[in-house]
Amino acid sequence: MSPLTTIGEMEVTLALAVVKTLVLVVGGVITYFAFKAYRRTRQRALGYLAIGFGLVTLGFVLAGMLYEILNVTLALGVLLESLLVLAGFLVIAYSLYVQ
Repeated sequence: MSPLTTIGEMEVTLALAVVKTLVLVVGGVITYFAFKAYRRTRQRALGYLAIGFGLVTLGFVLAGMLYEILNVTLALGVLLESLLVLAGFLVIAYSLYVQ
């Protein structure tokens, strides 16, 4: 039995929108604090950390936005989302490596 038979498709869509919105808000706050720390200290690693979190946050939100607003296929939206998340994680990893 599919999970969509117990929970309606509309409820899942609404839950997804709520979760993606929360990811955007929390990711935005983390990005803001990392950027604020960078501006205060001028440490290059914190600047990269802010950029990385920004990319990850944008990536997590992007697929649904592209699908709903721009009529991009869901597969292409998920691919672009994954590429941004990957890029963000690479920048975060680099920020932890940089002195």
